[in-house]
Amino acid sequence: MIDLKALRENPQRFRDGCAKKRIEADIDRLVALDEQRRGALSKMESLRAEQNRLAKESGPQIGKLKGELKKAAGDQAARIQKELDELVAKPASLKGAIAELDAQIAAIEPELNAILLQVPQPPDSDVPVGAGADDNKELRRWNPSWFDTSKSFEANKGFAPKTHIELVRDLRLADFERGVKMAGARSYILTGDGMRLHQAVTRFALDFMVEKQGFSAMSVPVLVREEAMVGTGFFPAGREQAYLVEEAKRGGGYDMFLTGTGEVGLMGIHQGEILDEALLPLKYVTVSTCFRREAGAAGKDTAGLYRIHQFDKVEQVVICRADEQESRAWHTKMMGYVHEILQSLEIPHRFLQCCTGDLGPKNADMVDIESWMPGRGELDAKGRPTGAYGETHSASRLYDYQCRRLNMRYRPGGEGGKGDTTFCHSLNNTVLASPRFLIPLLEMHQNKDGSVTIPAALRPYMGGRERIG
Repeated sequence: MIDLKALRENPQRFRDGCAKKRIEADIDRLVALDEQRRGALSKMESLRAEQNRLAKESGPQIGKLKGELKKAAGDQAARIQKELDELVAKPASLKGAIAELDAQIAAIEPELNAILLQVPQPPDSDVPVGAGADDNKELRRWNPSWFDTSKSFEANKGFAPKTHIELVRDLRLADFERGVKMAGARSYILTGDGMRLHQAVTRFALDFMVEKQGFSAMSVPVLVREEAMVGTGFFPAGREQAYLVEEAKRGGGYDMFLTGTGEVGLMGIHQGEILDEALLPLKYVTVSTCFRREAGAAGKDTAGLYRIHQFDKVEQVVICRADEQESRAWHTKMMGYVHEILQSLEIPHRFLQCCTGDLGPKNADMVDIESWMPGRGELDAKGRPTGAYGETHSASRLYDYQCRRLNMRYRPGGEGGKGDTTFCHSLNNTVLASPRFLIPLLEMHQNKDGSVTIPAALRPYMGGRERIG
């Protein structure tokens, strides 16, 4: 959620932000509603102050008049009663006016809040302007010494590669037919060494973040209330991507949603809290099962493990002080963690600076990390894929956008501090998502005989084995 004060001071910045992100939000209507609400609040505060003043001043006078009324008779009694009635009526008339203003504010707030939730975070000024993913800019790339992505796989390794679909079939690592039979399209069953490899990469990534980077491992809910989805910025814009569990219809009290990332649970831990500044930054990591409807992806990557409804993801979240330079430094550091993981697994990858049209509502900046997948890309003369990068990670810088929605603050100076509370900043990044990550892992480390070499970093998690197949 954006800062209304910042919008009042510079509404054009938010109009431009909507245009750059290609997200519709009626900024002019929001400004008008905010002015109406603030005007009504100001009048209501003035009337309440007047009401309190009258009550304070008229109290003794009313008591005096009531005493005089007991002794008076005739015209004198009528005059005193009239004066008494007027004194009593003044606060009462103000009470009615206050109630009317309160009703006006109550009528304004639903529309104001609805628009406010739609306003995206303006992109940082150094984010390139573009319409969508095609306008993203490559920042840098990395290849292991034994592979050059500018050449074909066969030129690098001396044989034509299999796709991951062929590898999992031949090595019996997954069963797509039975998965689809049970759960429909984009479903799968990991079998045997496929399941072991999946567990190996997620545990390797978790251990790396906890043991080497000092993150705290957390278990978080994957079935959450709507407030958690709104608070983390996944609703209203991403509502069509989430699975709904309609508990209200079954007497459960409220509906629930399956989360598409562990970020929701990690960020929700401190919702509504005032944190001790001395504890910041908070560094959390989780492994959670994630669910995405893939709405709007009909016909895209329908086969294999790339675009599926259910997967497991190791997610990292940092909650830090409200300082732009600190946020930028954490963004760089979090991407560095992923770079180190991909290097240790010898996966070619590149960093893509997302343009404004590909940021989504909540991000001030986002960098995607794509891994090289020999089984993707355009087809050659023989009908075989020539290889392409595919997204495996995404690192986001959000400043106070989520924390404002979640009402997550800290008081400078700690508990004894006397300053005003400040909304925290937050960042998140995929550490590793599987089974999508198994695609580059299997395809890059396949051998001419059809086996797959297990990278040295994963062997302790695979019983010391060096190969599959």
